[in-house]
Amino acid sequence: MVRLFGIAIGAVFCAVLLFAALAPREAVEVDPTYAFHKDPKQVKWSSAGIFGTYDRVQLQRGFQVYKEVCASCHSLNRIAFRNLAEIGFSEPEVKAIAKNWVIEVPMINPDTGEAATRPGIPSDKIPLVYANEVAARAANNNALPPDLSLITKARHDGSNYLYSLLSGYADVPANFPADRRPEAPLHYNPYFHSLAIAMAPPLSDGQVTYAEGQPEPTVDQMSQDVAAFLTWAAEPKMESRKRAGVGVIVFLLFLTGLAYMSYRRVWAGLKH
Repeated sequence: MVRLFGIAIGAVFCAVLLFAALAPREAVEVDPTYAFHKDPKQVKWSSAGIFGTYDRVQLQRGFQVYKEVCASCHSLNRIAFRNLAEIGFSEPEVKAIAKNWVIEVPMINPDTGEAATRPGIPSDKIPLVYANEVAARAANNNALPPDLSLITKARHDGSNYLYSLLSGYADVPANFPADRRPEAPLHYNPYFHSLAIAMAPPLSDGQVTYAEGQPEPTVDQMSQDVAAFLTWAAEPKMESRKRAGVGVIVFLLFLTGLAYMSYRRVWAGLKH
């Protein structure tokens, strides 16, 4: 009796599973804009790979783009001016950059106790663009410009994503669903997750003047340069980390070989 009861329970359970597997399902509505989304364009970065290193000249161009274009809205508050020496700027250049930065460093006047500002010095972090989130949203149609210190780590395939986003603004396709078309103040960008981004196209050809002998400052080139710079900003110790990793691998290989030779010598005269 117990066995028959168990068989019946099992049969009912199997029938329920079979019904669940074969029952018709409601069609899943697919977002019609999904077909217009694009994956990031792939760039061969000098910093990629286990032996990759940063191109200092490109990083300096990228900093120039950040300084002249991006810094008007986006902060870089994890980087100090003195860190710029790591990408090839001399000490006098770092001091000049800090002193002439468009936003001065906030301070308290020791004589009056009131809020004041002063020119930057190399040990200062790059000043915030806005005093707080409320001020940032008020100046940007309620959109909050993200801090760029870790932006390439905060996005999947960060360097390629950032490059694609900056160089990927385009006109809305003719066959784009009419009820989903981005309206002002939004802009169409197929590399942005929602295809509609509040940031207007920040770059235009020739917007930044590079030094003589450098590549033409096209939108594509400037996008690559600033993406490379922000990759460094997010991982300034990447090169030393890679060197340490290679050293550890070499040491472990040597240690493995030494252990194997020791094993052969210790057990050479013994039968296994």
